[in-house]
Amino acid sequence: MAKLERAFTGDFDTVLAQLERGVLDASMSATLEDTSHFTMGTTRVAVRMYERYSTFGGNRVAMCLTLAGEGDRLHLTAITAGGSQAMFFKINTWGEESFLDTLANVVDRL
Repeated sequence: MAKLERAFTGDFDTVLAQLERGVLDASMSATLEDTSHFTMGTTRVAVRMYERYSTFGGNRVAMCLTLAGEGDRLHLTAITAGGSQAMFFKINTWGEESFLDTLANVVDRL
């Protein structure tokens, strides 16, 4: 499992669209599996579940992205899982880390 957390400023809808486009455009096998949106008071939250094939691990890797925003203050958390082929412990996480790096590259450009 690999995790990325960042706090930054920006327009919630614009940032969410850029993150989604960046993840899906970076890999032919990347898919958006499901979404959730909700608002609590003035805080907006979007959850995205992505999946893609990892050539490093020879399997599929999942990434859950959560973007929370209040005004222009945003917080992003992304967690990947599923890249290991071992039964009881993780022997490789290259696919997970690579999937997360795809998102980190998009965030770094914001």
